[in-house]
Amino acid sequence: MEYCLGDGDGTATIWERGPDLDLDGDGRLDAVGLDFDGDGLADDALADLDGDGIADHAVLDLDNDGTAESYFTDDGSGTWSVASDSAARPSQARQLRWLGLDGVEHTGGPLVDFDGDGRTDDRLLDSDGDGLADRVICTGDNGVTGYVDTDGDGRWDVKLTDADSDGTAEAASALQPKP
Repeated sequence: MEYCLGDGDGTATIWERGPDLDLDGDGRLDAVGLDFDGDGLADDALADLDGDGIADHAVLDLDNDGTAESYFTDDGSGTWSVASDSAARPSQARQLRWLGLDGVEHTGGPLVDFDGDGRTDDRLLDSDGDGLADRVICTGDNGVTGYVDTDGDGRWDVKLTDADSDGTAEAASALQPKP
């Protein structure tokens, strides 16, 4: 997994390290443990929960019971600025409201069957913390598909396609609004 941290003097360093923690409890290593907050304890983690090889969640102060005090997500700019409610631990995460592509409202997550393939492996994200999912990541046999609510109304506005699963979308298309 690749991750980048600022050095406090305006410079940054990029590291690459194999995961050594199973943060979401699914039996697969998805995070690296480190001292992210500078408290002298290796009780923090950076996690790659969308599977693209780049850290997308910072978790601070994992206790002995595995519960973290703070979760943050990368807002897309490389800044750990979006507070999250235990997004990496589905059993502890708060339920999100979200609309299916057909406009029907659901509650659940953060792992759901958004794409209708019968697997509960699509990840809902609430980047603005209002309880309504504004991003969803669907991983399948044909790569990664993402949906984004760009205006905060709960409806999906843009579909992103990452056919080679490298973490960068090759295509974006506007979705037609439902009547």
